Amino acid sequence: MKIIIRAAVVFCLSAVLFQGCATPQVVKQPDEMYKDGEEFFRKGDYEDAITQWKKVKESYHSPELSAKAEIGIADAYFLNDEYIEAAAEYENFRKLHPLHERAGHALYRQGMSYYHQINRIDTDQTPVKNALAIFESYAKLYPAGESVAEVTEKIRDCRDKQLQYEIYVGKFYLKNDKYPAAIARFEEALKRFADLPRRDELLYRLGLAYREGGQQPKGRETFERLLRDLPEFRFGKRGFFLLARKSRDCAEAYVGTPHKQDRRLTPPGGKSALSGRKLANSQRLATSGWLPAKGETWVCPT
Repeated sequence: MKIIIRAAVVFCLSAVLFQGCATPQVVKQPDEMYKDGEEFFRKGDYEDAITQWKKVKESYHSPELSAKAEIGIADAYFLNDEYIEAAAEYENFRKLHPLHERAGHALYRQGMSYYHQINRIDTDQTPVKNALAIFESYAKLYPAGESVAEVTEKIRDCRDKQLQYEIYVGKFYLKNDKYPAAIARFEEALKRFADLPRRDELLYRLGLAYREGGQQPKGRETFERLLRDLPEFRFGKRGFFLLARKSRDCAEAYVGTPHKQDRRLTPPGGKSALSGRKLANSQRLATSGWLPAKGETWVCPT
């Protein structure tokens, strides 16, 4: 029994002595931890930078230092290609510090975080929608901001991606003979994106949907509009050729002229029919004899 008691005493004394000789843990101040984070960030060690700045946030040392740590964390996530996390951190920063001098930077980077998540047209379009909303907010809130030029470009690009998606869905309906759905999709897209370059393709697809859906007059009107407004576009040329194939020898079209005329696929002189890729604009077609000249009328054979 005495031996056991002595052993216990020796053990306790040893533990006390060992504890007394151990090197005390140094606790860094928030300012030092922030500087450590800056050093990691400068070297590209973004994960270590995030770790240090999170400690700064948790210290609640000062609102100013916490704000610097928060925007630093968001930037580190962004530069480390962790865009989901970056978008969340930028949004939190803006909510906590809406009047901060770096709020504009946070808004721009939040939009870019969504933009970098954009994938193919046949995938979820939520990142496109989110990016566009943020970029439009930036343009409204910071019309003279340092990133406004790039934001304006990104707005146009996001809208074009939305238009591509609408065309993609409309083509799917068209391919599966869902003509009313295709028409509705193309008509709405034409209203929303009338200012974008793909308007020629929209008109062409809409004309196809009308024609295949049994609305030939609307289809012809749409192709005529396509050729009148956009004669140089690739889909404008295809639209004419499709219109010209209404019958084997003749088709009605009102291309670039104020009066209605009958246009023949094979003009006087025995020239052979043109292929779609050889079609030019209406002025060149008239000059070369493929369309009636001003004041001339071609009559379709009955």
